Amino acid sequence: MTSEIHAPRQHRVAAGFVALVMLLLALSLWTVIPLAWLWIGSQLAATQFPSLGPYVVVLLGVIVSILIVAWILGHLNDLYMRLTGVHNVAPIRLGWLKSLRDSEKTQVPPTVLETVIIGSVLLATIALLIWFFTLAGSPLSSGG
Repeated sequence: MTSEIHAPRQHRVAAGFVALVMLLLALSLWTVIPLAWLWIGSQLAATQFPSLGPYVVVLLGVIVSILIVAWILGHLNDLYMRLTGVHNVAPIRLGWLKSLRDSEKTQVPPTVLETVIIGSVLLATIALLIWFFTLAGSPLSSGG
């Protein structure tokens, strides 16, 4: 972390921009990509009860798009590490895999990619909960 402080100002600004782009791409994994492919699938369907074709297009489109965005996120993480001077990512040993006798209390901070992905999952979960409890109507409406 100390190498980030000694990085030139333009590198810190560029690293912040890269982190912002990473966050937007990570959020698109849960929002833009699935919704865009659902829209594309709906445009391919001629009726309300389409055959298997549009569903396959949506499934394959979502999978391929997510793989492409994950590849881009990996490259942006490499760029971020080059800009900040952090070149090694130490493996994180999970808490439940450690022995209770382990006296080592040093914990490696997570990478920016891990932080961005976790943050995007949390934001998507909060947005889903807000939508579910405030905006989504009840399917058990009293239609009489």
